[in-house]
Amino acid sequence: MKKNTHKVWENLARWGSLPLVVLLWEIVVRLGAVNAVLFPPPTVVAVSAYDYAVSGTLVTDLSWSISRVVVGYLAGAITAIFVGVLTGGNRIAAAFFSPIFQMLRPIPPVAFVPIVIVWFGLTELGKWFLVFWGVFFTVWLSVHLGVQRVNETLIRAARCLGATKKMMLFEVLLPGALPYIFMGLRTAISVSFYTLVAAELAGAFGGVAYRLEVTQQNMQIGHMVAGLIILGLISTVADKLFGMFSTKVVHWNT
Repeated sequence: MKKNTHKVWENLARWGSLPLVVLLWEIVVRLGAVNAVLFPPPTVVAVSAYDYAVSGTLVTDLSWSISRVVVGYLAGAITAIFVGVLTGGNRIAAAFFSPIFQMLRPIPPVAFVPIVIVWFGLTELGKWFLVFWGVFFTVWLSVHLGVQRVNETLIRAARCLGATKKMMLFEVLLPGALPYIFMGLRTAISVSFYTLVAAELAGAFGGVAYRLEVTQQNMQIGHMVAGLIILGLISTVADKLFGMFSTKVVHWNT
């Protein structure tokens, strides 16, 4: 009985938290506790989001933003998996690359915005590069550590049974490191979206984050907040979908 009651409260907390926050937000603004122009209530934000959607601009901006995330994410993730397997499974490669990567990894993608504009101008390549940068180091570190932490007994057994390098890679190292790899890939999803914001604010002609800058210049705060919420929603949906996918793939780790 106590367990069922706890479950009910848990479900109430999970499904009631967002509506409660939105309600409190509306009440606080309507009571005049904050400036409604600078911090519009949810009802105003909802109208702005509706206007954004029916104008057709939202679809265009989403297509630009999602395409940038997809290209940068895939390029960064694929490269990071390849390099992570190399450094995780080869001590010489790890000794060579790890110091370089550990120095570059703490540099936030936003710090590269000025030089990326110089290198690539306002082309899509620069935006892909910024997303790539954020994704690569997040995934590389997870893959690198995952390969290094594969059960040593499995590696020795495979060697004793005469496993080739190809068999060792695809039948021992990669399966053993999959939980770490998917953890890095999932973390990189959110990284790719906040890197996208830096990329689009640096100079673009379309995209959800680009639209934030345009509405800020016009003091359309409701539209700005709506854009932020839309970015959060698509990032959350992408994260949840990937979480469902990874649960099916790495089922033994759930």
